[in-house]
Amino acid sequence: MPTIRVVLAEDHQVVRAGLRLLLSAEEDIEVVAEAGDVAGMLRAVLGHKPDVLVLALTMPGTLTPLEALPLVRERCASTATVVLTMHDDPAYARCAFRGGALGYVLKRATGTEFLDAVRRAAGGQAYVNGAMGAKLAVLPESPVAPDNLTEREAAVLHLVALGHTNAEIGAQMFLSVRTVETHRANLQHKLGRSTRAELVSYALSHGGISED
Repeated sequence: MPTIRVVLAEDHQVVRAGLRLLLSAEEDIEVVAEAGDVAGMLRAVLGHKPDVLVLALTMPGTLTPLEALPLVRERCASTATVVLTMHDDPAYARCAFRGGALGYVLKRATGTEFLDAVRRAAGGQAYVNGAMGAKLAVLPESPVAPDNLTEREAAVLHLVALGHTNAEIGAQMFLSVRTVETHRANLQHKLGRSTRAELVSYALSHGGISED
């Protein structure tokens, strides 16, 4: 069988070392490069054009890993991405798959499950574990946002109305602060509201937050 060439992108060095040992122990898998931030990940992918990118959802960089996913798909279409994360919220999985990921694996998964996801991705097959797959099947997509807001703008509105800062919103949504600022400016323009009080009032009247 041909060797599966992997780029490993994880900001925690100890975790990355463990993943490298796990992958390198397999006869059909070779780790060709590692990265600890988003910029390094993009350089490694473009330089090595691996079969599989193993990507942690939380890494430092101007872009977040989720924001970089479409760039990986655009610039290196032959590379399949397996997201490795601690987040078991199906919303994150949906964002990852929409961005171009082919696999979504939780960090608490077994080594066998992780290796299976890598091999499936290399073969062009999607992977998500049974529990997450069930959540994705049962939980509906977010409703259409009011007043022509995009789904992401509506999510930013919800968090702004709850009092979160742009930095906190970015951390929760895996977006850069600059991207959050752009979404916030867009939704304020669409709604014709600029202050937080106005946004809270709008969110309350349109069911975006509860008064409880």
